[in-house]
Amino acid sequence: MSTTFLIVARAYAALKGGLALVGLAALSAFAVLPVRPDSLLPELLSLAGDPFGGSSTIAAGPIQAASAETPLEREQRAMTEFIARRYRVSDVAVAGFVSTAYRAGAQHSVDPLLILAVMAVESRYNPVAESVVGARGLMQVIPKFHLEKLMDHGGEQALLEPDVNITVGAQILREYMRRFGDTETALQMYAGAFDEPTSQYASKVLAEKARLEFLRQKARKQKPQSA
Repeated sequence: MSTTFLIVARAYAALKGGLALVGLAALSAFAVLPVRPDSLLPELLSLAGDPFGGSSTIAAGPIQAASAETPLEREQRAMTEFIARRYRVSDVAVAGFVSTAYRAGAQHSVDPLLILAVMAVESRYNPVAESVVGARGLMQVIPKFHLEKLMDHGGEQALLEPDVNITVGAQILREYMRRFGDTETALQMYAGAFDEPTSQYASKVLAEKARLEFLRQKARKQKPQSA
């Protein structure tokens, strides 16, 4: 074996041993240093990745509150809570009915509370209700009398879809209100009780609407919560 080879081998062994000692010393020094766990958290997250799929940056300070409700949102929430409690219906489902009633009311110039009151009397907010005469859904629309309104929605089977049922019901109410110029008469016509002398159906609907109107006024007077 040549002298040069022996010199190189010994130098390599000495260098390797020296690096090992340096590494061991560094690890020992790190172990005795006081480390705050929270100071390592951002670095650990950046290395591991955010498990929730978002950014790994941690915002300083308290969590920010959601933005305040608009007056319309506050009003619709009041309606939803009242209806869900009174009729023992899922508040999630009712929230959808209320939202659609407000949208259909704006589209067809009908008070959304009148639409909701008709739903209460007709079906007690049961979207799959069906009467012995074939009236269907939330507003108990009889399809054979309103086929032209249902053509754009896929036919009479669509009446069991809450959005379609509410929209068509609002259209019917608006037509009767225009024809007769009176809400009570329009309601009696809607129920097929035009000649009923006591207007019992209309009285029930208007009494329910009055309850909702009280809630609407109360909600409108509430001050918005700060964000």
